[in-house]
Amino acid sequence: MNWIIRPATSDDAQGVINILNPIIKEAKYTILDIPFSLEEEVAFIENFPVNGIFNLAIHPETQQVVGFQVIEPFATYTHAFDHVGVIGSFVDSGFMRQGIASSLFLASFEIAKTMGYEKLFAYVRQDNKRALATYLKQGFEQIGLAKKHAKIRGKYIDEVLIEKFLNANKK
Repeated sequence: MNWIIRPATSDDAQGVINILNPIIKEAKYTILDIPFSLEEEVAFIENFPVNGIFNLAIHPETQQVVGFQVIEPFATYTHAFDHVGVIGSFVDSGFMRQGIASSLFLASFEIAKTMGYEKLFAYVRQDNKRALATYLKQGFEQIGLAKKHAKIRGKYIDEVLIEKFLNANKK
């Protein structure tokens, strides 16, 4: 299927939380542990960094939000990290393995390059093998492990640190 990839607007907030909140409640695939209200998601989208990327994957027939990906600046307190973005990706559980993540990555990588990003960074739960495999398939490399980095429902979670250089030259 040819998914429609486009930037998020505040009108998309319900579609985003329809994907995100069930993932949060399941407590298996993200370190986020508090579901978002519609008002909170609207505010998040409206206040999203100007130099960030918030892409949605839209079903071409139903116009349903089926996935989303965000790239935010690594740090805003210094210009030393202006070339580094932190990426997060989410796909509706009913639409897994249909090329949504690949479509989002393709679009986000191209936009990120035009915005001056040279490197993308992410933390992935070590027990989320599917997400880690997806990122590695997109050219991310594992660079470390943050042990006991998160604690959800009393259980420590290790996170794998991954990065991808958007240009062939890593220097």
